Amino acid sequence: MTRIIFLPHEEICPEGMVIEAEPGTTICDAALQNGIEIEHACEKSCACTTCHVIIREGFESLEEAEETEEDMLDKAWGLEPESRLSCQAVVGDEDLVIEIPKYTINMVAEHH
Repeated sequence: MTRIIFLPHEEICPEGMVIEAEPGTTICDAALQNGIEIEHACEKSCACTTCHVIIREGFESLEEAEETEEDMLDKAWGLEPESRLSCQAVVGDEDLVIEIPKYTINMVAEHH
C-alpha cells in the first residue's frame, strides 16, 4: 500500500489526513474512498479541473500526464509544475504528499 498525505485544506480536510491507497488507484478515488470529498464535477472523465491537486512530494513517481489532461490543467486555478488532475493521476509505489488548491475555476461541486 502507498501512503498519501493530504495537507490541510480549510474546507475539505481541515486537519489534513494520511491514507493508504492500492497502487493503480487514482488519487481522486483514493481520497473519496477515505472520506476526502474532493470535487469531481465531470465524474472523473478528464473534462474539468475541479479535482486539480498539487503533488508536493512523489511527483516523479507518477506516470506522465496525457495530452488531454495537460490541456485541461492549462485552465486550472493556481497551476504549478507539479499540478495534476487527481482523477487521472494513478498512485504508484512511492508515497505522495498532496495539496488541494484553495479554489477551482468551476462553481459546481458534486456531493456523493
